[in-house]
Amino acid sequence: MHISYKPLLHTLVERNMRKEDLRLAAGLTTNMIANMGKGKNISMETLVRICETLNCGILDVIELEDDKME
Repeated sequence: MHISYKPLLHTLVERNMRKEDLRLAAGLTTNMIANMGKGKNISMETLVRICETLNCGILDVIELEDDKME
């Protein structure tokens, strides 16, 4: 299983926000945003900061996806 940030993208669309808007509002680095775009893990502290900034729950930011076996 791996972490997916698809829910975050949906949350941003619903709020008419761009990733750059989130980055500035939450005080994130461009590397953090890039890592999320690549599906890499980010710290729990960063996830909490995103949730606080968006006033949402963790499931509005991440979800677990099964690794597909091909």
